Amino acid sequence: MYRIMIVEDDEKIGALLQDYIGRYGFETHVASRFRDLAAEFEDVRPHLLLLDINLPYFDGYYWCRQIRLRSNVPIIFLSARSGEMDQVMAIENGGDDYVAKPIPLDLLMAKIKSALRRAYGEYAGGQAQPGTDTVAAGSLALDIGRSELSWRGTRVPLSKNERQLAHALLRQAGRIVSREELLEALWDDVQFVDDNTLTVNVTRLRRKLEELGLKEAIDTVRGQGYRLQADPAEDGGSAVAHE
Repeated sequence: MYRIMIVEDDEKIGALLQDYIGRYGFETHVASRFRDLAAEFEDVRPHLLLLDINLPYFDGYYWCRQIRLRSNVPIIFLSARSGEMDQVMAIENGGDDYVAKPIPLDLLMAKIKSALRRAYGEYAGGQAQPGTDTVAAGSLALDIGRSELSWRGTRVPLSKNERQLAHALLRQAGRIVSREELLEALWDDVQFVDDNTLTVNVTRLRRKLEELGLKEAIDTVRGQGYRLQADPAEDGGSAVAHE
C-alpha cells in the first residue's frame, strides 16, 4: 500500500484530501509538525508528498529542498498561487508537479497515480518487499525511497531516471523487458521520445552497477529489449551485447 503524506495547514482541506485519497486504497498521513516537517517525513517514510506552499514557520519551497536532501519521492505542490513563476519555483526547488487551488480532485488523483507509476513502476504491480520500499534480485537491492542500489554492502546513489529504470528491470529480473515498457516507465508519453535516450540511460545504469562490482548484469537482447540477471554475480553471467 502506498503512503501519501499531506502537508496542508488548513485542517478542512487536509481532512478533505485525506478522505478522498483514502477512498482509492491509499494510506494517508496529514502532517502536524510544521516546525520540523523533515523529521516527520523521516518518521512517515511516504511514497509521495502533497506539499502546500504557504505554511507556518517555513514555506513549502524550503521544505521541498530539505526533503530532497533525504529522498527522491515524488512531490506535488498544492497552492492557491496560480502564477507561472510560482510553478517555475516549485519545479526549481525540487517539485515534480503542481496543482493550483481550488483543487480539482479528479485531476489531483490522476497526477498522484501518474507520479507513483513513474516512480515505482506499474501502478498496482510493484514487487517491493512487504513493509519496505525495497525491490531485490538476489543480493542486488534497490532502496526506492533513498534512490540507492546496494550489493554486498556497497551502495551507489541513482538519479531519478536511473532509479526508475532499475526498478522496472528488478521487478522483472531474469525476464526480457521491452524497450517500450522501459520508455513508459521513464516517461508518460513515449511518442516524442528519442529511442537513443533510453540507450543512454541504460548505459548510465550499467556504470552504476559496475561501481558495485557487477560488470555484466544487464543483457541487451537484440530486437527485444533488456534483461537484468535474476541473481547478478560478481563475475557476471552470460555474454552481453552492449549497445
